[in-house]
Amino acid sequence: MGRPAYSFIRDFEPEPTRQLCVDSHYLLCASRGALRLEAGGTVWSLPPARAALITAGHPIEVTIPQPVTTASILVSTDFAPNPPALLSVFDLTPLARSLVAECGQWGESDAPLDDYSVAMFTALIAATWALAEHPSPARMPAGRSAETRRALALTEHRLADDPRIDEIAAAVGLTSRSLARRFAAELGMTWRAALRRMRILRAIEMLASDDASVTAIAMRVGYTSLSAFQAAFGELTGQTPSEYRHGFHP
Repeated sequence: MGRPAYSFIRDFEPEPTRQLCVDSHYLLCASRGALRLEAGGTVWSLPPARAALITAGHPIEVTIPQPVTTASILVSTDFAPNPPALLSVFDLTPLARSLVAECGQWGESDAPLDDYSVAMFTALIAATWALAEHPSPARMPAGRSAETRRALALTEHRLADDPRIDEIAAAVGLTSRSLARRFAAELGMTWRAALRRMRILRAIEMLASDDASVTAIAMRVGYTSLSAFQAAFGELTGQTPSEYRHGFHP
């Protein structure tokens, strides 16, 4: 029959976007590198010390832009209630991190869980389901129309090159005004605000992937001023880039 809850650790090399759908509630944690997850019109960044909670039976899109190591815990729908959202990414508290580590000793097996393991998984569910009600701000609207999604992809590809809205609009067959209206209607933000958000999300991935200096990362994502980068980073995350990176290795 199998266990109602179990865990496993895996390494992944970079790979393009693919769909993930499982019949259990899925708690996904990155311990090295960062992933991108998309569901419900929102793209999330999942760096270390954060977790994603995915509701059973609902597909999400997963992109692995860099090598990652993940810890996963799958929980049957009979063992845990539905999570508060289809997909939520959130910071793990010290207690939740300890529970993830403790539950890591019980892999997939037909052997039943004992009372202690059931208590640990139950505590982990209580802790992380509550944390999922307060998702991380490190997310980005995905856009609905093909033109908007293409504009987002082109903007991300040109982050370090000071992209211009008129160039992006022309590349997707729209006027600047039409593209601006699309962003306002589909994303709830201006193209310039989306560019700023995408730069910070890319910086989060870089902070997770290597030991490059904050200044070097700021330049790689298109900032010419370290102070402007730090201000934009703090506005989104509430932390400095160095503080955010430190949170990956609590």
